[in-house]
Amino acid sequence: MDFVLSGAAACGACLFTNPLEVVKTRMQLQGELKAPGSYQVHYRSVFHAFYTIGKVDGLAGLQKGLVPGLLYQFCMNGVRLGSFAVIESAGYIHTEDGRVIPGKSIAAGATAGVIGAVMGSPVYLVKTHLQSQSTSSIAVGHQHCHQGMVQALLRIQKQHGILGLWRGASAAVPRVTVGSASQLYSFTASKEFIRDLQIFPSDSWLVALSAGMVSSVVVVVAMTPFDVVSTRLYNQSVDSRGQGLLYRGFVDCFMKTVRKESLLGLYKGIGASYFRLGPHTVLSLLFWNELRKFYSQHQLHS
Repeated sequence: MDFVLSGAAACGACLFTNPLEVVKTRMQLQGELKAPGSYQVHYRSVFHAFYTIGKVDGLAGLQKGLVPGLLYQFCMNGVRLGSFAVIESAGYIHTEDGRVIPGKSIAAGATAGVIGAVMGSPVYLVKTHLQSQSTSSIAVGHQHCHQGMVQALLRIQKQHGILGLWRGASAAVPRVTVGSASQLYSFTASKEFIRDLQIFPSDSWLVALSAGMVSSVVVVVAMTPFDVVSTRLYNQSVDSRGQGLLYRGFVDCFMKTVRKESLLGLYKGIGASYFRLGPHTVLSLLFWNELRKFYSQHQLHS
């Protein structure tokens, strides 16, 4: 049940934040491996990107990749948050008096992240492809021209084999590992800190909301460079053997981005990242916390 509740919480958040994921993906691919000032800027800011995509691709363009996005959230975060909940319930990350153990909490979050990243990688690959697709006048990155999630999965599998569906996983694992460790530790520690301050009743939903807001800032700062590399590795075009034409792997993409675009290239789209990851982190952690609390109370009364 922990896995189902975790997946449902993440899907609830995804419904609200998917348009921001589309904007983030486009901004991260804009000016790929080009020096600042040497390319046409289609998306000047988060708000300009919203306006441009809505105007050119239509409002439906802002919900591109929603189906694989929901499936990814259910699979990846269902496994990730569910695994962490099981570890937490077993008492692994707390001392005997209930205090959070930082090292064990970070390790548990990272482990849960690795499991979730590997499970969800094929769907994330397709989601990235679909969200980067747009009308040629505002297109950025390689255009894969898929017709939908199922067609994309079948096409990739047919052309590059079953392992082709896990292309880009070398970036997904560090991305989700860093994001998961920073998110779950900061959320757990923040909840403990806010309860100690006694600003709200200890079982109030405002505790989880406040902790989620703190966690969202930590996640965005820690995760954005890995997110940029991950988006580019997933979206790059490949040869007949399924090898990337722009990057050989995570380290190669990281180094090329820094060389061509400076360190700031790794933080492209950070505004969109926060507008997307911030609400998503707050909502998913709030929903997760409240659903687990509701289920525990229901179990006690049944």
